[in-house]
Amino acid sequence: MIAASQFTPSNYAWAKAFSHSATEFGPSVLPIITGEIPQGLRGSFYRNGPGCLERGQERIYHWFDGDGAILAVHFTDEGATGIYRYVQTQAYQAEEKAAKFFFGSYGRTPKGSIWNQLTLPVKNNANSGVLALDDCLLALWEAGAPYALNPKTLETLGLDKRLGLKEDDPYSTHPKQDPESGDIYNFGVRFGPKGSLMLYRSDATGKIQQKGQVSLDGLPLIHDFVLTKNYLIFFIPPVRLNLFPFLAKQKSFSDCLAWQPKKGMQILVIDRQKFTVVSQGITEPWFQWRFGNAYEDQDGTVVIDILRYDDFRINQFLQEVCHGNPQTPPIGSLWQMRLDPKTAKLLAQQKLVSESCEYPTFAPHLLGKPCRYTYLSLIEEKFPKTIGCFDQQTGILTKADLGMNCYPVSPIYAPDKNDREKGWILTEVFDGEQVKSEVWIFDALALEKGPVCRLALPKVVPFGFHGTWKAA
Repeated sequence: MIAASQFTPSNYAWAKAFSHSATEFGPSVLPIITGEIPQGLRGSFYRNGPGCLERGQERIYHWFDGDGAILAVHFTDEGATGIYRYVQTQAYQAEEKAAKFFFGSYGRTPKGSIWNQLTLPVKNNANSGVLALDDCLLALWEAGAPYALNPKTLETLGLDKRLGLKEDDPYSTHPKQDPESGDIYNFGVRFGPKGSLMLYRSDATGKIQQKGQVSLDGLPLIHDFVLTKNYLIFFIPPVRLNLFPFLAKQKSFSDCLAWQPKKGMQILVIDRQKFTVVSQGITEPWFQWRFGNAYEDQDGTVVIDILRYDDFRINQFLQEVCHGNPQTPPIGSLWQMRLDPKTAKLLAQQKLVSESCEYPTFAPHLLGKPCRYTYLSLIEEKFPKTIGCFDQQTGILTKADLGMNCYPVSPIYAPDKNDREKGWILTEVFDGEQVKSEVWIFDALALEKGPVCRLALPKVVPFGFHGTWKAA
């Protein structure tokens, strides 16, 4: 743990966003700074991320340790209204009352008496992602069940009950919703003497209709997966958890993760209907958090976009970044793979974008179909400095110019309600010069022209992770 008083922002202007915990704000009309809100943008923009960065005299140790806080921006004919609130998990409320950290988390071991250290559960930070259902918003954290919130007010309703999960059932940050059936697919990794991959299919309301379970090699770290017409596909990096020091609370979860490149990258292809294994394969080692889109080509092969790292040093960066002066550069690049799903063998692979980047995303109605445009966070100064659009047809990467000392969160695609072929890219932008946060809206096919609208947020919103768009 690092003392709060020891945190000093570096020469990186983005680091100022990590200097203090975030302050909540209730429903607030967001003033337009420039431009105007598009007529076709009606719905809600949600983002989740660590908001509580310090408590008492201590700071979080790893970025993943911060308590989750949700930003919601509701777009109506009257304008835009913003709300920012912490997810009121049981652990958040207990630590707020005590004014100190004591639960164990991703990068932290539990504090207090020996009894506390041995008996306290790992803290559900509810800080990683969001799933927007018709009448409920779920705050996701992949080592446990989601928390449910009111989608309008962000009032925490408690641990979600509609999914039918137990409190410690894992549920990933990356659910995928089939744009045609509305079914929602997800997974979780259950850690025990042996690892298990838990598979879920929910209907559009979120209620789980089907479950599956597949045995894993060891206890791997899996963050995302691929959904196509016939398959769920998992790339399992050679990162394994050393379980016993973690269970004994001698080391944090993060410190018990080991990079084991000799295991290679394991590939697991699951039948989407039956939740049975179709094939398993192995290839050279790399690490990835996230995928872009994927689809089955006419010849039956699967084309997959992957944000790839050479190794697991990105975890060290994520520990260092929330202290303002990371020494480890986050060097990932966008690759495209072609996979034979019957054998789990990679047939071809190529690097699409050499520049360091992260958070690949695309138009959600094209999930599982060929998709021309991929949107990315592009890295400079060891942090996302702009957003880009990669054209898979021409190979051209178009960039937005955010200006000096302005830093975006990952791009979120919002389809235009009046024109299915048109869309908007939304992101929060931290102005490191003025120390303020804004919401920027771009034409998805004209990033280089700058934002069509900029909205002022009443408080600084720290950098978050995953978000989503829910159409009105």
